[in-house]
Amino acid sequence: MRVVIAPDSFKESLSAFDVAREIETGFREVYPDWTYLKVPVADGGEGTVDALIAATAGRLVTLKVADPLADPIDGFFGVTGDGKTAVIEMAAASGLMLLAPSKRDPLRATTFGVGQLVRAALDIGARHLIIGIGGSATNDGGAGMAQALGVRLLDQGGADLAFGGGALSSLARIDVTGIDPRIAECDIEVACDVDNLLVGPLGASAIFGPQKGATPHMVRLLDEGLRHYARRIQKDLGIDVANRNGAGAAGGLGAALMAFLNARLRPGIDIVTDFVRLDAIISTADLVLTGEGCIDGQTVHGKTPVGVARIAKRHGKPVITLAGMIGGGADLVVPHGIDAMFSVVQGACSIDDALLAAAENVRTSARNIAASLKIGSELVKAF
Repeated sequence: MRVVIAPDSFKESLSAFDVAREIETGFREVYPDWTYLKVPVADGGEGTVDALIAATAGRLVTLKVADPLADPIDGFFGVTGDGKTAVIEMAAASGLMLLAPSKRDPLRATTFGVGQLVRAALDIGARHLIIGIGGSATNDGGAGMAQALGVRLLDQGGADLAFGGGALSSLARIDVTGIDPRIAECDIEVACDVDNLLVGPLGASAIFGPQKGATPHMVRLLDEGLRHYARRIQKDLGIDVANRNGAGAAGGLGAALMAFLNARLRPGIDIVTDFVRLDAIISTADLVLTGEGCIDGQTVHGKTPVGVARIAKRHGKPVITLAGMIGGGADLVVPHGIDAMFSVVQGACSIDDALLAAAENVRTSARNIAASLKIGSELVKAF
């Protein structure tokens, strides 16, 4: 039997590679002679760098970058084993998790650090970039990223705009003559699992601003700023970002990636699974195992288990999913190709205890699933 193990990370406890390893260990206790292929994956959010480094024997690059409030922080990006592709998580520089709730301020938060990561990737020779844009603390329309790459955003007096979404209403002119010329040599894919427009009631500010610390008044200011920003991009660059799906992702970073970097936005799980050639790998499997921290009604919206299951179903392969927890609406994943799902938590416990015991729980659950398969196989033979 040939088993493909392709999980996402279990947030705050295990990387995707760790999950895959524990699943294999548990299965080997029952089926030591089966063939196991570990292919850690991700959906473009946290863990994407780790997954693609593990899949390609790549490496991690660390450097100082600006955090959302422009303070120095240790950032990182990944480089695949062949050295040709850089994998960037915008959250490594501009993520919400980098700021305590009391410090979150989308009027000032900047994506400048994301631009620094892009420039560093260009410096090492990467010309294929995969950028995951989940988990942002920003609402600046990607203005900071553009500034870090040489774009000048100028006010009426010819001065550079201050950082943050609150400054966008003062934008009078965009000068792209100084943008890093290496951008034109790049193929840039953006892992994006939302299709929000830039502005309006379903735009970046209204939908995502409050979780980043925006009050209702701030949401109005931010939305007005992004609307003005879109008009300037249209006037100075001839690019309409106001009406493009995904432009509102990551506080409008999607808009800047399209306007200044000519990037293509795609579902993150599709980018990752294409890159690791998961379709070809699964086509040779007898069984597919996947998983992530939580399976619920949101899993059908571009999350790893469903992405893996859809590939498996194209080849008629059975899929079993392990999860840290199974939440409301989990049954929605069944029509998408997941044949069985199991929570790895062994009993009532606190979240902290569950996180600490994650490796043991995944291993034990995998062993029990394998044992159940063995019992079923023996019963079929008996009858």
